[in-house]
Amino acid sequence: MDEIEPRLRGLMLAGLAGEAEPYRRLLNELSALLRGYYGRRCPPGVDAEDLVQETLIAVHTRRATYDAGQPFTAWAYAIARYKLIDALRRGRLHLRAPAEEADALFVPAGADAAMAARDLERVMADLPDRTRALIRETKIEGLSTREAAQKHDMTESAVKVAIHRGLKSLGGRYAPQEGGSDVEDD
Repeated sequence: MDEIEPRLRGLMLAGLAGEAEPYRRLLNELSALLRGYYGRRCPPGVDAEDLVQETLIAVHTRRATYDAGQPFTAWAYAIARYKLIDALRRGRLHLRAPAEEADALFVPAGADAAMAARDLERVMADLPDRTRALIRETKIEGLSTREAAQKHDMTESAVKVAIHRGLKSLGGRYAPQEGGSDVEDD
């Protein structure tokens, strides 16, 4: 998958720039990948080829929503996963697999990290750039507070405060509200 991502992403970006030939190659390569993806996952009663075509149409119609700064394969496989789920719901079908293997049914090997990185970027998008960088460097990449402080020409205390405030802000937005349900009433 390591060599697939940069190639498909490049073809997608060229297609978004209006180049027809790279976009045609993208759809051809993607259709082959989707056939394998659906072929391994579709139960009897679900036509894998129909899902390939539905997914290609969805990729085409939603191409403007692709964030060029994110992995293309994670975006495309998310669409594929939703198309498969929709087909299973329509047919009232169920995949039979142990619960601990459920993620493997819908996520290609190596896509977990790409999808998590994409989700993390969306969650942290509203934070100030430096706060976002400090959280990423200390909480994800493993830099110490001292190393982050030196890198950003800040005191260790200032780094700790910025990280605390950033995480508190995220917690306020995404944590369930105390004393009530986390579903809003209409």
